[in-house]
Amino acid sequence: MGVITMEKIKVLGLLSLFLSMNVCAKEVHIDIYKFAFTPSQITVKQGDTVIWTNKEKRQYHSVWFKQLFKKEPDYLFPDEVYQYTFNKLGSFPYECGPHPRMKGVIKVVVNK
Repeated sequence: MGVITMEKIKVLGLLSLFLSMNVCAKEVHIDIYKFAFTPSQITVKQGDTVIWTNKEKRQYHSVWFKQLFKKEPDYLFPDEVYQYTFNKLGSFPYECGPHPRMKGVIKVVVNK
């Protein structure tokens, strides 16, 4: 067995902190169906990942956070997914680029 140095202790401490943060993070699912995001408003914790799934049979959509991205993202065709990990706190409204009446909001709170 090797000698335990302060450097090894620091690395192990950072590794355990990183692993514990990922264990707390979760995935939240939103369906895109009948020209709506369901649910349209959710609250997640910092570090959580939201996954949108296009459940339509023929229609394409997008998930566009205009305050985060100037350019509209690629379209989601049936059965395709889009995911985003929320690391910043705040309220993040989004819409479907081709169907701007489709709207939703993700509220990100502190992960305690």
